[in-house]
Amino acid sequence: MKAAIATALITLATIFPASVLAADDHAGHGAMHGSKAVAAAMSDGTVKKVDKTGGKVTIAHGPLENLGMPAMTMVFQVKDKAWLGQMTDGDRIRFIAEDVKGSLTVVKLDKAK
Repeated sequence: MKAAIATALITLATIFPASVLAADDHAGHGAMHGSKAVAAAMSDGTVKKVDKTGGKVTIAHGPLENLGMPAMTMVFQVKDKAWLGQMTDGDRIRFIAEDVKGSLTVVKLDKAK
């Protein structure tokens, strides 16, 4: 009986550190899978409404991979209010949006070709 218990304890002692090491090997990967780690690719969109007074733009857009969002139409803040003067309803754009202090914000904007 003592031999069986000793064998079990030795087996556990051998397996436990290996599992801890295996878990530790992946400890740093969480940061790579966070929202900032996903490269912010440009998304296609169509300007639906420009609200210069409110500092917002409504965009019908494709998937926003960096935010994990499907295609939809929604309102965004803009990083640079001057961009609102460069957009008109119906413009095709390419943009990057990010969560800036809790507000979805267009941080990069190009006219689509």
